[in-house]
Amino acid sequence: MANLEKFYIDGAWIDPISTFVFPVMNPATEQQIGQVALGGAADVDRAVAAAKAAFVTFSQTSKAERLALLERLKAVTEARFEDLAQAMSTEMGAPISMARSDHADAAVGHLQGFIDALIGLESRKNLGNGDVLVHEAIGVCGLITPWNWPMNQIVLKVVPALAAGCTCVLKPSEHTPISAAIYAEIIHEAGYPAGVFNLVQGDGPTVGAALSQHPDVQMMSFTGSTRAGTAVTRDAADTVKRVTLELGGKSPNLVFADCDLEARVTASVQECMFNTGQSCDAPTRLLVERCCYDQVLAIAKRAAENQAVGDPTQEGDHIGPLFDKIQYDRVQAMVQTGLDEGARLLTGGLGKPDGFNTGWFVKPTIFADVANDMRVAQEEIFGPVLVIIPFENDAEAIEIANDSPYGLAAYLQSGDPERAERVAARLRAGAVHINGGGIAYGSPFGGYKRSGNGREGGLMGLEDYMENKTLHYG
Repeated sequence: MANLEKFYIDGAWIDPISTFVFPVMNPATEQQIGQVALGGAADVDRAVAAAKAAFVTFSQTSKAERLALLERLKAVTEARFEDLAQAMSTEMGAPISMARSDHADAAVGHLQGFIDALIGLESRKNLGNGDVLVHEAIGVCGLITPWNWPMNQIVLKVVPALAAGCTCVLKPSEHTPISAAIYAEIIHEAGYPAGVFNLVQGDGPTVGAALSQHPDVQMMSFTGSTRAGTAVTRDAADTVKRVTLELGGKSPNLVFADCDLEARVTASVQECMFNTGQSCDAPTRLLVERCCYDQVLAIAKRAAENQAVGDPTQEGDHIGPLFDKIQYDRVQAMVQTGLDEGARLLTGGLGKPDGFNTGWFVKPTIFADVANDMRVAQEEIFGPVLVIIPFENDAEAIEIANDSPYGLAAYLQSGDPERAERVAARLRAGAVHINGGGIAYGSPFGGYKRSGNGREGGLMGLEDYMENKTLHYG
């Protein structure tokens, strides 16, 4: 944690201009483990100036040169894999087994996806009308990432910027600064030229706003809450810069009676609780066909009560704490809201699990007999809380699923492939997971409606960082 009170700007770790700091906490112990510098507008100006100067030459590098750097980045990332996993387990409470298999693995998997995408990218294409289409780097990019999937989101933004020939300034969440600082060290060791990548720690209203408003930043990429995403968009409007957003979700999970109920419902509950429910695409609304409703409630209750909660430093498939007291209080308030709205508490509820007096641990919780207009069915809770809603037929299932301001992901469990295809076609979501299927590295990720715009990952994620130019020859 030696570099937490410095910023990585123009190829070096330097002291910030701002004097503000923020405590870094371990959510499992509630103990402070360090402090991170919080930047200001002057720090952003310095980082953007470095990125702007570096863009002049880095944007002219060849695809072969950028691929060589990406391969080197992959090798260094693999060498620092355990450091990344341990950092995320400590700073956000991810159980160490999952911190390796999912959080740190994303740093390698998404990188390989972008390497493959860059290899296949046609940077110059002859159009049928005789003109030529050229893809070029968009410019200096401001990148803002969240605390819930720290490395996943950093890689999904930083790597396509570097692959496209852009330069960038990263503002990670101030709650998870350790993994971000390690990634800056990885980029430095990989040999990227000074100024190509810059790291300024800080909060959204200060550093995030300064980046979004900066006239020398051509693109903002933001992942976080819908509220904060709208603030980034407003801040970016005056300079008419490109804005891509990956925001909230309240993903429906449609369970039809013709699936393997025991297997699919158990897996669905586990998916909801994964990462302690702190995933924007978590399947938090379980929509169940009425004819199997009681059976599903029994399976779901058993699955939630079998979901272990434990120490993040221990190996295993348990879930850890929420990342912070802020989130703990939010989840407790929403559980109380569910009770006040008249939803039936199937299992879990208020307070911490037995044996956990310290740390921001919560009970895996399920509400049954939920109406889709309840707040617990419409608002993102961001904790291990599942709501179950009955439906009568396919049409009602689709109507309930789409009755949400979000459209990031949807899930569908059915033993009938034709029904699965038919229903999936009518779900207003950027991804539909059928019978437990997961998204592969290299596929585009993003949502409809208030879940954002643009896509991250693979070729589409790479193209978001490029401008299109047409050449017209006489």
